[in-house]
Parts: sequence; structure tokens; C-alpha cells
Amino acid sequence: MAGIMQSLKSVGQSWRVTVFVTALSAASGVLQTKWAYGEDGLPARLESAVRPFITNHQLAGSVMVVADTHKILHTITLGWADLEAKRPMQTDTIFWIASQSKPITATALMILVDEGLVHLDDPVEKYLPEFHGQWFVAEATEDHVLLKRPSRPITVRDILSHTSGLPFRSALEVPTLDVFPLAARVRSYAMTPLLFDPGSRYQYSNAGINTAARIVEVVTGKRFEEFLKERIFEPLGMKDTTFWPDGEQLSRLAKAYRRDAHSGDLVAVEIDQLAYPLNDRQNRYPIPAGGLFSTAADLVRFYQMLLNNGTFAGKRLISEDAVREMTSRQTPPGVAESYGLGFVVNGPVFGHGGSHGTNTLADRRRNAIFVWLVQHAGPEAQEAFRQVDQIFSEWLAAPN
Repeated sequence: MAGIMQSLKSVGQSWRVTVFVTALSAASGVLQTKWAYGEDGLPARLESAVRPFITNHQLAGSVMVVADTHKILHTITLGWADLEAKRPMQTDTIFWIASQSKPITATALMILVDEGLVHLDDPVEKYLPEFHGQWFVAEATEDHVLLKRPSRPITVRDILSHTSGLPFRSALEVPTLDVFPLAARVRSYAMTPLLFDPGSRYQYSNAGINTAARIVEVVTGKRFEEFLKERIFEPLGMKDTTFWPDGEQLSRLAKAYRRDAHSGDLVAVEIDQLAYPLNDRQNRYPIPAGGLFSTAADLVRFYQMLLNNGTFAGKRLISEDAVREMTSRQTPPGVAESYGLGFVVNGPVFGHGGSHGTNTLADRRRNAIFVWLVQHAGPEAQEAFRQVDQIFSEWLAAPN
């Protein structure tokens, strides 16, 4: 996030809408986009940065969206959702958004904080008794492991900010993360020693965010996926956001690819963190920290709600205080990582990335949203994102 995560100059809020049409180029086999755009030229610059990655077989395709607090301004679809079938990326292509699920899970828990049913500085064991009496690893060598009692129990704030000491996952979540019910997986975290004394360090942890979702289930008596649907997805109109894409949604799913180091060609791969088939509701369980599928339009709605301080289409989902807590740094001053509650934060900029290259960013100074969706298992997606991130940052900082 080199570009957007730098300090930007304060800018105005004058926007220009882009209109686009798409056509296939038989010569290149790449989705071509012809633009009619305003003076800012942002769509053409973003397209020119990404197209070489597709032409050079580094990425199959991408969807990029720029939005403000009320509308989508630019949509750029490039390349293929399915290379073999020659199915192009579309505005409604569905992606596994992976860890972009974390901000959504954090929002679900903050709804309960707003309602006074959960408190951020309460011990997790208040809601989940299995976490009582944990230990942490004070010293570990090849010969022995020294365990100590933590100075305090882990808190709700800790699990949302990756400062609890919980590991990324437990032994129960191997080889995939979704084959046991959420309650069983969370119990396995409670049985696993913490990696450090709570609040002293940062350790990115799926386990912490999944634990937050389990608190939602215990406090409300509802399955987590039901709570998300009722309190977030339906109010926001996020009709394509789900843990289990159905048959029609699977027909719009972007295939995952990686670049073969020897041939240089793109090779289709399965998502190794998930069990297949993806629409199996009997044997696959929600991963609140990284299991959601979604579209660019759905993600825009979620971030519009946040930039509007918790409201969407005139209805309030969460309080302004909740948005402020989530999108403000929560990690200790001595820790390099700047993380809020479910969000990566840097001053007025907040958002989250995900495995297989996806990313979404929001900047309060110009109330701008940038969604970057690819489905790629390799460093090429991050390199492409660095370039478009820089372009987007420069556009935000430019005078109107």
C-alpha cells in the first residue's frame, strides 16, 4: 500500500463520472476498454498500469472500482475471469475476498458493542468461558517450551486488533480452514498457548477474528452467517456476499491462477485454504476471518456506509463512535503495524487486503474508495496493486 498509505495533501471533492464500453480484441485476446472520461484521466492511467500484467501473462484479469460516498465513479474490467473458457471479467464477477472479510466481521461485533451487549475491554472469557486460564509461550527452544500465565486475560479489543497472542490458526484447521464448525475451531484456540503476553505485540491472527464472530453467536443466539445477513448484507443490499456461492454465483466466480515459474504461463489453481465444492453447506463452515465471496459493487456499499459514519441510504447500521474505533489505530505505540479493529489504518486511510491479491481502501479526506479485485496466488498481484495504488494516491493529491 505504498502510495495510498502515504500522507496525502488535503484535496477537494470535485468528481467526474466515467462512461465505458468494452470489446474483445482478437489480436491480443485481452479485454479492451475504450473510455470516454473527464479531465482527470484516472481510468486510462489505471488501465495502462494493469494491462501489461495481463498481456505478459502475469495476471488473468482484474476489476477496479473508484467510488465516493454515494456512487460508483469509475469501473474498469480487464482480462479474463476464466482464461480457458474465454469468459471476460465483468462488473458483477465474484471473487473470494479472503481477509477482506475481517472488517465485515469486526463491524458485526461492533453492532453488539453499540447495543451494550459486548464491551471492548471485557475479557473474552466473559463471553466464552473456555478461554479462562490460558497460558502464553514465554520461551521456546529446541529442547523445551516455557509457559507462563499472562499478566491479564485477552480482551475483545485484543482479538480485533491482533494483539491477543492467539496464533494465525490452530492444528484443527489443517489442511483447510473450513471443515469444522466455528464453535469447535474457537475451542481449539482456547486450548492453544498464546504466542505472547496479551497487548504486548502484534500477530496477525485469523483465530482472533473468528473468536470475535463466535462471541456474536453466543451473545445473540444466532449463527454468524444469519447475523451478517440480517444486520449487514440485507440493509446494505450486498446480495452477492456469502460464504457459500450458489450455482448462479459460481458461474460468475473468477478462477484462481498462479504463474508457473518454468513456463511463464498462468495455471488455474484451487483456493488451498478452502474445501471444495464451495457451495457445500453441509461440510463447509464459515470462516469469519477470511471466507467471504463478494463483488466490487457489494464492497463499495460496505465502505460507503463507513465513510458515511455508519449510515447507508438514510439508515444507521453502526454508530459514529464504532466507526471511529474501528478505523483508528489500536496497536501499541511501540509496534510497527498500524491496525484498528478489523482494519489496517494509516491516519485517514483505512481498508484491508486479502490472500490472492484483493484490496480495498478508503480515504476520508476526499471520501474516496478504491476496490482492487484479482484472483491470483502469487506476488504479481501485489506488484500490480502497488502501481495502481500509487496512481490512485497521486490522483487524490492532485489539485482540481
